[in-house]
Parts: sequence; C-alpha cells; structure tokens
Amino acid sequence: MKKIILISCLTLSLTAISQTFSTEKMKDTQGYSYETTKNDKTGVRVYTLKNGLKVFLAQNTDEPRIQTYIPVRTGSNNDPSDKTGLAHYLEHMVFKGTSKIGTQNWESEKKLIAQISDLYEQHKAETDPEKKKAIYKRIDEVSQEASKYSIANEYDKLISSLGAKGTNAHTYLEETVYKNNIPANELEKWMIIEKERFSELVLRLFHTELEAVYEEYNRVQDNDGRIVNYELMNALFPITPYGQQTTIGKPEHLKNPSMVAIHNYFNTYYVPNNMAIVLVGDLDFDKTIKMVDQYFGTFAYKELPMKKQLSEQPMTTIVEREVKSPTAERLTMAWRTSGVGTKEALLADIASNILSNTGGVGLIDIDINQKQLALGAGAYTSVFNHYGYQALAISVKEVQALEEGKKLLLSEIDKIKKGDFDDWMIQAVINNMKLERMKSYESSDGLATSLYRSFIQGRSWTETLSEINELSKISKADVIQFANEFYKDNYVIVYKRKGVNDKLVRVSNPSITPVQLNRDSQSGFYKDFSKLTSTDLTPVYVDFKKEIQTQKVKNTEISFIKNKTNSIANLYYIFNMGSDHNKKISLAMGILDYFGTDKMSAEEVKKEFYKIGITYTVSAGNDLSYISLSGLEDNLPKGIALLENLLKNVKPDQEVYNTTVNTILNTRANAKKRKENIMLALSTYAKYGKDSRFRDIISEKELKEMNVAELTDILKGLTDYEHQIFFYGNNLKPIVAALEKNHNLNANKVIPNPKKYQEPETANKVYFANYDMVQAELTRIAKGEKYNSSLTGTVNVFNSYFGSGLSSIVFQEIRESKSLAYSARALYSMANDKNLFDYMQVSIGTQANKLPQAVEAISTLLTEMPKIDKQFNNAKDSSLKQIASSRIIKTNIFFNQLSLKKLGFDYDIRKDTYKTIQNLTLESTNDFFNKEVKTKKYNTAIIGKKESLDFEALKKLGTIEEVTLEEIFNY
Repeated sequence: MKKIILISCLTLSLTAISQTFSTEKMKDTQGYSYETTKNDKTGVRVYTLKNGLKVFLAQNTDEPRIQTYIPVRTGSNNDPSDKTGLAHYLEHMVFKGTSKIGTQNWESEKKLIAQISDLYEQHKAETDPEKKKAIYKRIDEVSQEASKYSIANEYDKLISSLGAKGTNAHTYLEETVYKNNIPANELEKWMIIEKERFSELVLRLFHTELEAVYEEYNRVQDNDGRIVNYELMNALFPITPYGQQTTIGKPEHLKNPSMVAIHNYFNTYYVPNNMAIVLVGDLDFDKTIKMVDQYFGTFAYKELPMKKQLSEQPMTTIVEREVKSPTAERLTMAWRTSGVGTKEALLADIASNILSNTGGVGLIDIDINQKQLALGAGAYTSVFNHYGYQALAISVKEVQALEEGKKLLLSEIDKIKKGDFDDWMIQAVINNMKLERMKSYESSDGLATSLYRSFIQGRSWTETLSEINELSKISKADVIQFANEFYKDNYVIVYKRKGVNDKLVRVSNPSITPVQLNRDSQSGFYKDFSKLTSTDLTPVYVDFKKEIQTQKVKNTEISFIKNKTNSIANLYYIFNMGSDHNKKISLAMGILDYFGTDKMSAEEVKKEFYKIGITYTVSAGNDLSYISLSGLEDNLPKGIALLENLLKNVKPDQEVYNTTVNTILNTRANAKKRKENIMLALSTYAKYGKDSRFRDIISEKELKEMNVAELTDILKGLTDYEHQIFFYGNNLKPIVAALEKNHNLNANKVIPNPKKYQEPETANKVYFANYDMVQAELTRIAKGEKYNSSLTGTVNVFNSYFGSGLSSIVFQEIRESKSLAYSARALYSMANDKNLFDYMQVSIGTQANKLPQAVEAISTLLTEMPKIDKQFNNAKDSSLKQIASSRIIKTNIFFNQLSLKKLGFDYDIRKDTYKTIQNLTLESTNDFFNKEVKTKKYNTAIIGKKESLDFEALKKLGTIEEVTLEEIFNY
C-alpha cells in the first residue's frame, strides 16, 4: 500500500506539466506572425522571416543577459567524402572575420588570400612529396605577407567588448552552432557583429588555424572516449556518413585542404532558410523580432541542394571491434535505432532508463553497480535525425575479462525481455524525465539549448514538448514487446583493451613562420562600431541579509531563499568539516550508497527516493561536507524522513565494505592509466610536493583492516556536529516541521581541528612522467602571495587580457601566431581562503615535436607582458560589463555568501572589484605582472612520450626530475 501512495504523490505533483500541447498562430503588435504552444510555461515564440530564417525567442529575467545561439542545420554529415573535416574547419574560420572585420587593407589582403587559395589547390593536386613541401613553403611565405594586413581575433575583441561570455562554437554530425551570452543592453550591437560575420566568409590566417585543428585531431587521438566512439559509429553505420565520416576529419584531408571547397560549403549551407536565431533572456519580444528582421532579414533565401539520403541495411549479425590504449579495459555495445521522434527511439530511451537512471534503481544500477560486480556500468541513447543507437557500457575490474562484462550486460537485457522489472518503473522513469526537463528550462542556456536542438532535428517546438506525452502512453507490455523485437544478435560491441594504440598518427612539424598579429590595429568596422552607444547597465549587488532569511530552530541555523521559478526545491545540511578533519569522512559518505538500514535494503532505499522524485547526494570536501536533497517540494518532507532514517539506521555490512575496498583499489589502479588523472596528480605534485592532500590517502592496508562499523558510526553521528541548514523553495514551514520531527536540531558537538597542509615555495623544478601519447601536456605553476582582496579587480582584468579567451595575449601568441597548440591558457588564481596563497598557472597541450618552441614562447611571455592599450581597454570594459550585467541568483546567493565568509567578508565584494577595475590602468596591471608573475619561480609538470620529447629544451625551465606514478599518486 505504501508504494502505491508514494507513486501517486509523484504523479499528482507532476500534473501541472503533464499538459496537452498544441500550436497556436499569433500576431504581435507590429504584424509579425509567430507560433506559440498552448500550455507551454516557457512562453517560447517561434517566428519565420520571409527569407526562411527561424527565430526562437523566450524571456528569462533572472539577470539582464541573453543567451544566444546561431545554429546551422549542417555538420560533418555534409562533408564531401574526399574532404572530411570541412564543416568543422569552416566553423573555426567563421571566427576570422570578413572583408570588413579583421583587416587593415582588404584590397591588398584579398589578392594574397586568393593567391594562397590557388596554392592550396596546387598543393592538393600535387603527388610528389618534395614538390608538395615546396608549395607549402610558398604558402607559408605568402601567408606571412598576408598577415601584415590581417588583425588576429578582431571578432573576439568586438564580441568581448560587449561583455560577452561563453563565446564558442561546435560542430557535430548534423549541426554547427555558434554561441554567446551577452548583456541584454548590447543585443543590437551583437546583431550588427553577427550580421556582418555571417554575411561572407574570408579565409584569413588559414594555415596557422589549420595547424590548430590538427592539434585538436591529436587531442582526439589521446582521448579514449573518442577512440571508442569512432569505432562504434563506424561499425553501426557502415554506409551513411554517421559512421564513415568523423567530425574532426581524416588526417590526409586535413593536410590537403581546399579553400575553394570551404567557400562552396559556406555558400551552400550558410543560408537563412538553413539557419536559426535563438535568443533567451531579458528581452522584449516585439522590439527583438523587429531588430532580427532588420539585420538578418536582408540575407537572401537560397534553395538547398537535394541530397540523397543513404540508408543502412538492417543489422543481422554481431559486429565485434577492438581498440587499444594504455588506459583500463572496458566495453561498449550498441543497437542501431531509427531517428528522433520515432516510437522506436522513444522506446529505446525508456529501456535505457529502466536499465540505468538518475535514481540508481535501474536493472544495471541494482544488479551490477549496487552489487559492485564491475567498476561501473550504464545504458544511454544517442538519437540523430535519421538514425540513432542505444548503448550499454561497462568498466571491468582488473581481474575480470571483458567477455564477463558482456555477459553481465546481456543478462540485464534478458530481464527486460522477460518483463522482470517493477511495474511502477516506467511511470517513475517518465515522471523523473519530466522533472529533469523542468530543471533544464530554469536557465536561459538550458531552454536555448533545447530550442536549437529542436531546430536541428527539424521538429516544431510543440512536437518537442509533446514528446513527454508520447512517452506517457508507453506501457510495460510495449516495452517487453519492443525488447523482444529489438534486442537480438544484431549489435556492435567494441572492446577497449589495454595495450599500445597502433593506430596513432604521428605527424611531422610543418615549417610555419609565425604570422603577424597586429594587436594594436583596428579595422574600419571596429572603429565605427566603437562609436556606437548603448544604455549602460547599473551593477546590482546582493544584499545577503535581505535575500537570505535566517532563523534559529533549537541549536541549528536555517537559511531560506524563496524559489520564484518553479516547484523544485533543494535542502542542504552543511558541515564545516571535511577530509582535513577526518580522512574517513569521505570514505564513509562514499559507502553510504551501498548500505541500507535495519529495515530496508540499499535497493529499497533508492527506490523509495526515486518514486517520489527526490534525489539525495553526499559529499565531503577538504573543509566542508554536504548532504543534500533535491526534487519536487511537495515531496521533500518525505525525502527528509527517508534520508534521516538512512543516516540514523544505516546498517554496516562488512562483506559489502570489503567489496567496496576492492572497487576502490581497482579505481585507483585505473586512475594511474589515464592521462587526465596522471596530469592532475603530476600538477598537484609540482604545486605542493609530497605533503599534499592529494597524496594523503587512506592506504590499502588501512582500507583492508578497517571495521566497517567505524564508518557507519561516522554517518550516524554526523548530524550531532554543529552544522547549518539551507533551504531553497517556496514554503519553509512544512520543511521546518519535517526537520523538527526527523532531524537533530540540537547538534552541539564541536568540529575537530583540521590537519594543516603546507604550501611550499615553487623553485624552478621540472617534474616529468612518461606516457604514450601523441601530444605533450605542460603546466607551469608559481606560488604567489597570500590572499589579498585588493587584487581582485586587477586579477579579473589581467586574466582576460593576458591569458584567457580567444583574444588574450597567450592564446594569440601561442596559437594564432605560432600554431604551437590547440589550447593555451594562463590564469592567476586567487585563494579561496584568506589564510591561503594565490597561484599563477600556464597550461598548453602541443605536439611533442613542437615542445622546444612552446617552451621558448611561454618563457618569453612570462618574462615580458606585451602592452597593447586598445586590447587592455577592451578587456577592462568587458570585465565591467560582465559585472554590471551579472546577477547572483537562486541558490548561488547562499553559496556565494558561504564562500565570501571564508575570505573574511559578509557583503558582495563585486562592488569593490567594480570600483577597482574602473580605476585600473595598463601600467598598474603591468606592475602586477612584474611583481606577481614575472618574478616568481615556477615548477613545471610535463607528461608525454619520453622518446619524443626534447629534454634539452626542458632544461631551460629548471632541474628535471622524472617521477614515478607511485610517487605522485602515493600508492
């Protein structure tokens, strides 16, 4: 009876978003026609201009900013088969400007660009290697001449001058999407820039950007996820571009590009009837659509080419593939599905959630993860316009064979076929999917992302919203029938085995002369644009005392912020205690997931939470620990009762704990095989040395000898320690009542003293770890001074000017001019505690054979900061506009205050930061550089293949020490 009531509660709570959606045609006050969807709480309007351009508008007034997306309905699937990677490379080039943006003298520059284009056609056609080199040398010479007229990254300077954030783009199979988040008062100026940007394509600084793309290709080769996915897609889709063309492209195509082909692609697909404008934020509908029409309505409609849609043959056998890399073994298996919106795709999605879901109560979750039969397993779906797939993945333990993992996964598939899953599961899955959708629509970015995806998929917004109702029609019988028809011996399985990747492509370093950046130059467009004005935004700072209600209930302080958006609530128990106070806290919280109570198994506990749409999380940081609940507010009191029951009555199980220890040890072993983990460990070692939190772990011996009751006692006694509670929702009273009934509000146990970790001086040491990879990754770290709040504004602008963003000094010098890396970043990080120290860090990833040049370039930049007045003023203005247009909202209000208290403040220090930036000069910023960056001694962490690295170049950075994995991980 209890189960039925719980499910009913969740179903009733979600009634408000279980509406029937239908399209309604409307007209605004200016006569513009648009479509809206009945019962759509997001209030989205969809316009179609006369030239076919789709415009998606929605309001979100949380802050005076607008999330913008410009999606183009084309991607790597439309690459010519002999020119793969073209759509992605074009995406990069759209940032290079036009005949107006990014040039000092277009008439002179365009002649040289035309010459470079002709040379590339010759280069592509030439088969003699020596002649190709000679042509490339000529390309380099002409490119050097052309760079005298170009202005690197002027687009980014323009867009950042608005106070934009998140400037980026991505390309995938069927989409290319351009992104910016801008202040609302700069909307028209954004349109002026983007109208110009998409009006034409100019392929300037072509060969240096091509090398950056090749560096990106190298990163892909070192990425296990990409390696597996490419093999999976290739096998699933042997005929269509889905599997036969990767977005990054083939190396032989990247090395033999055609500027003519890229122009043809742009002219074919970058047309208004194949594009959309998505704007979500603080906007006025009528004014905005008029502006969009004014600027983008001038683009000419153009018929798209008729493309024959290739079809895959039905899969009738099991296709096995194998890839190798140094990391731990795992496997992925997948069944091909039909495309987005089809019933098969919906059923596959439901089946995936029955197998594994956010509540951890799917078949795989319970049978494999909960019982720790493997290191981790799950199911997911990927759906494209014409096809898709459902995948199952598993990471095995060191003692397991991948074939055993395969059996474990297939046994869960058999359960779906037999209907061996709880009757309530489908409804619970659908309700939780509704919850996730509600959460995603809270933010401008979440809603805007859903809108552009709807456009790419060719679906109306009404169809997208209605999908959840289609899911609601699916019954258990439907799923069983689907499973028996769908899951046959017609899948692809990719074994990712540990070994040497013999498919790595190691390329020679082409001779590229660094191009001129002309940092202090401006185009005529930029000069005219700079004269445009917009209404200034006034910064709004948080009054924490006004926004956060506090009350003392017994011995516990409860803070409350009202949710003005929806019915989703969050509750946090916050302890000023973490692993610094007791290393075992993190372990105790980690094993809570595997334990039940004296009356409920761990599986039953999770199911009860999932049924009511509530999730709980526990986490222990260095000095703070959290226990939180999130979900429908109406059900939160039930969630509190469940959580408190679990914490107070958690039942120790030594056998389960012993299994957990084996899992932990396997996970640690795998971490030492992953490049990302090794680089993190190495960088931490370079920063802190041997006495660090990272290395201060519970040893294998301690883990194995520990009595599990010691850990459950920590959990049972956690709420006895002094702590605070934070609630974000609509009505505090029922939450307080639930806490009074279930929670220990008389907590008075004193927090123990934490262990103090030293922050040693950095001293020009180089720490190297050997790893077989195409690239080399290098990070330089210098210890700064103790936290000084007066530097906040300076650091804000310095980071923007010197080391972060497309127009920063470091990015331009390392990537734009010299093509030494795909990523290059420098960041001065201020301490998060007033008693700790700041750090300066520079990181790049580059081809191993480019390392000497990269080392020299970094060393030069850390010795003398280029001083460019116009670029500095741009960074300064951008920082001011970002502060003026940003708002601290919702739960961030509380957590921002929590962070500020560690720094010694009880008010919003952005007010001080803003004033500092207003008075900041390039000279004072250079003084900061000379004192806090230039004079410091740096330690360096570098990972790469030993045989490929030039250690003589590395000696310039300091004394080299090769370290073992055991040294940096301490196990």
